Amino acid sequence: MLANKMVVVIAAEAPVGVALNTAALLGVALGHHHEEVVGAAVEDASGAVHEGMCAHPIPVLRASGEQLRELRDQAAARDGVTVHDMNQVAQQSRTYEQYTATVGGTKAEDLEYIGLGLYGPRAAVDSLTGALGLYR
Repeated sequence: MLANKMVVVIAAEAPVGVALNTAALLGVALGHHHEEVVGAAVEDASGAVHEGMCAHPIPVLRASGEQLRELRDQAAARDGVTVHDMNQVAQQSRTYEQYTATVGGTKAEDLEYIGLGLYGPRAAVDSLTGALGLYR
């Protein structure tokens, strides 16, 4: 069993396209931040190379917007837990420069979260997300 766990939590109210985009963006962020979770490239029996995949299962869970805010705050306070968030500013921004400028002028309490990516010790992540259902 892996010592660390990775999960993605999506806002229950997010439209399907936004939810899928959020999950993809959070997966990229988590993989970049924790390079060790991506395995080496593998070769199939025909000799074709398949680039490395995430070695962790990534449950995609669902929470309300309010639950996401609370979860983000709780997770950020836990030692060893990395939190990546997707908020309405990021979703509406057309460039990363626009995103950073807008977030820089927005108070934390004014951000609306669409999704979170969490990575950290299994027990900590389980205690934070264990009551959430799968995204369906």
